[in-house]
Amino acid sequence: MTDWCADTTTELIPTSLGLINVRHGGRADGPAMVCWPSLMMDGTMWRYQYEHFAPSHRMVLIDSPGHGESEALRKLIDLKDCADALVTVLDALGIEKCVLVGNSWGGMLAGVFPAYYPERTAAAIGINCTASLPTMFESVWATVLAGYLSLHARMPRIAARAARAAFGGPTAEASNPEFLKFTRFVLRDDPKSVSWALRSILIGRKDEHRRLASIPADIPVLIIAGEEDSQFPVPAVRKMADAIPDGTFRLLPHTAHLAARENPRAVNAEIDTFLATIGTEH
Repeated sequence: MTDWCADTTTELIPTSLGLINVRHGGRADGPAMVCWPSLMMDGTMWRYQYEHFAPSHRMVLIDSPGHGESEALRKLIDLKDCADALVTVLDALGIEKCVLVGNSWGGMLAGVFPAYYPERTAAAIGINCTASLPTMFESVWATVLAGYLSLHARMPRIAARAARAAFGGPTAEASNPEFLKFTRFVLRDDPKSVSWALRSILIGRKDEHRRLASIPADIPVLIIAGEEDSQFPVPAVRKMADAIPDGTFRLLPHTAHLAARENPRAVNAEIDTFLATIGTEH
């Protein structure tokens, strides 16, 4: 455990998707901010959000199913399954409502969670996410990668190159060696779990725009796109924001797919502005 999370409590919470590992800390009497990571990451990707928001918020960092210290994933799941599991986590921690923040997989969940569970959502923030069906190109490369990973007991080193290509962009390649080194984090993953997650969340995702339109108008949602995101292009992310009744769209220049970790200062500033705009009642 690194110094930044030395004051957190870690626990495994039983859910319908197995044991989910959570780290929680921050201001115990503050509003709850729950962070769900990208595929191939765990809750520690939210380090800089934890450091920034812990003085004012009760922080909960999720290891998504099959990732980090959560139980291995060995079945197909969908975003409704994730939403149900998240409610179980909230119940276990005694959280009535939360500000849900997610990047990629977590961002897609942040989009649909207020539709499934509006009574548990104070606000939602989705970063580099989409509500669209996978493209043919996505389906092909993700299917090949998922099949390859399913054959391995340990993450093959080629996965680090794939993660760097998926998560980084021209700006990171030119000027952010620390972030590029961080993308090697994926070598810690269980390849079989990642394979199931790829099939479930990336390849198997549905068009969710109609569901997003059902989010109650009094639940504010912020959708953030990275200008250099090669996974979910800006028009797809903007379309997601446009489908949400109280949706706000923001674009981060010089930022790629894993925006919360690559460009935390800009992401945190956007979240600060958003939370200030929606008021203390949230």
